[in-house]
Amino acid sequence: MRLGLSVDAIAPELTGIGRYSLELARRLPSHPDIRSLTFFRGREPVRNVERLLLGMEQKRQPRFIRQWAERSARRRVDLVHGPNYFLPDWAELGVVTVHDLSVFHYPELHPVERVTAFERDLRRSVDKAAHVITDCDTIRREVIEFTGFGADRVSAVPLGVSAAFRPLALEQRASVIERYRLPQTGYGLTVSSLEPRKRIDRLLAAWRKLPRPLRDRYPLVIAGARGWDNERLHADIQDGVNEGWAIALGFVPENDLPALYSGASLFIFPSVYEGFGLPPLEAMASGVPTLVAAGSCLEEVTKGAALLADPDDDEEFGAAIVRALEDGSWRERAISSGVQVAKDYTWERCVDETVGVYQRVMGGATGR
Repeated sequence: MRLGLSVDAIAPELTGIGRYSLELARRLPSHPDIRSLTFFRGREPVRNVERLLLGMEQKRQPRFIRQWAERSARRRVDLVHGPNYFLPDWAELGVVTVHDLSVFHYPELHPVERVTAFERDLRRSVDKAAHVITDCDTIRREVIEFTGFGADRVSAVPLGVSAAFRPLALEQRASVIERYRLPQTGYGLTVSSLEPRKRIDRLLAAWRKLPRPLRDRYPLVIAGARGWDNERLHADIQDGVNEGWAIALGFVPENDLPALYSGASLFIFPSVYEGFGLPPLEAMASGVPTLVAAGSCLEEVTKGAALLADPDDDEEFGAAIVRALEDGSWRERAISSGVQVAKDYTWERCVDETVGVYQRVMGGATGR
């Protein structure tokens, strides 16, 4: 089939949706059922998605050339996939991925302009789509309820974990750990964009209250893109840095993440609502005991291998952190089961199941 793929989420400092889009963009061209693949940002065809990672814009052509190129590219496409919630307005036959509905459940945790855009455009996008993909069954059920679609029009296709995430020996991770000036003896770690929904404020509050010997032994390392609405959060992080129990790394390039995960003693992901949650699975694949927020799809995705706790319950969350750091028998089970669970999630499987959705849509279109 001749596929068009929207790549608007691919940019420097990749988020989870950007990672998903990039993996599709890199892997779909070699799939035997994809005859050709054309990338788009809005209406404009994109020649090289790898340049998007560097923040490099395409050379701007005269308007009549751009319009000719856009029309020509669209004629080469049978099906369009929008992996970031929205289909291009010109798409005639499309598949769209809806990662979560957090803007409707927790609008106060999103920028006003994002909420406005979703309220205005998401329903129109999914109504236009021949099929909707979600990352997990939890969100699939929410989307069916939100849209009223039949169950056969919405499919859950889990994301994948790169083979780069695996347990690493000390000598394999030492240079990265040293470059970031982290303790070789271990640390607590969270990898997340710094925005309200991620609940990093609750993690900081809990870490501050840990017994002093535990906090001194395991500093909290915070890695992730800057995010939004976080001036107070950055101040709280800086307080932890000044007091000696927090380390702020900012955005960490993907090549450094395997070593960063592997050097951690505990990974914590306190997000209030997720559509999938790649970082916990990357940590589990790296052999790191993992603690996630109860609820949303994190419980579904981690399949019992992660410890669950409510970040908004100070006592419960703090006790879970202490247990996850000190309970040796649980840690052994968590490491073993986490590695096994993470093996279920591969990008090869994600791409194969995604192409399966394309084929069903194309078959239905042919039959109409």
